[in-house]
Amino acid sequence: MNTSAMALTGRGKARRAARSSVTRGAARAGLTARGVIYLLVGVLALRIALGDGTRQADRSGALAEIAAEPFGAVLLWALGIGVVGMALWRLSEAVVGSVGPDGRKAVKRLSALARCVFYAFAAASVLSFASGAGGGSRSSDEQSRDVTARALGMPGGRWLVGLAAAGIVVAGVRIGARAVRRDYHDKLKLGAMSPRTRRLVDIAGVGGGTARGLVFAAAGAFAMRAAVDHRPDRAKGLDDTLRSFADTPFGPWLLVLVAAGVVLFGLFSFALARWRRV
Repeated sequence: MNTSAMALTGRGKARRAARSSVTRGAARAGLTARGVIYLLVGVLALRIALGDGTRQADRSGALAEIAAEPFGAVLLWALGIGVVGMALWRLSEAVVGSVGPDGRKAVKRLSALARCVFYAFAAASVLSFASGAGGGSRSSDEQSRDVTARALGMPGGRWLVGLAAAGIVVAGVRIGARAVRRDYHDKLKLGAMSPRTRRLVDIAGVGGGTARGLVFAAAGAFAMRAAVDHRPDRAKGLDDTLRSFADTPFGPWLLVLVAAGVVLFGLFSFALARWRRV
């Protein structure tokens, strides 16, 4: 190999290394930001279960909780930048593939692209809230009802909402099942953990993933009911979905368990930020 070819190869390796470093940083920042939001949502839900439901148990409530703290504005900007990192990481997975033997498959890339779009909207919401524009102040319940109402007003709206709702239910069941099976082990650096740390991560991963899947499935079920009844007010966002667990025969104790699971998922996100392979 001549000198110029070696130089080109060296520059290519350097670019790949830099890109990999940026991707890892974006992923770690994004997972940390997600952990903060889920942790706060879980705490807010616990307060609701214990009779102190002054804030919405969703992203808007979490942002308001952060804004009320000292240096809240700085923390909100940091959180927004972290969520931007999450969107960029998912975009990189859509473009070049993710870790694992099937990371370059089309279905994985499409999934990453969908997550990128979701986190891009979430980042815009957080940054809008941080800037004072108020874009992130609308509750998840209001947003869910508005989106459902617009969809139901379209031709074939019932089928559109019904299919989307069924997809959310299936996604929730899949999230919970993957958590119980501990499929996340494939993406963790298990060798870097002590046995005790691995047990704690499994508690957070299984408990948190199961609770998250249950919340997704419940929200999808409410959306499906909205489609069947042609009533957008039947759809529920994260806050109303969480509160609905307190209206079951188990009373507020079921909400306590689900909220604790949401807190665990926040902690699990922190573990992923530390030990996930990117």
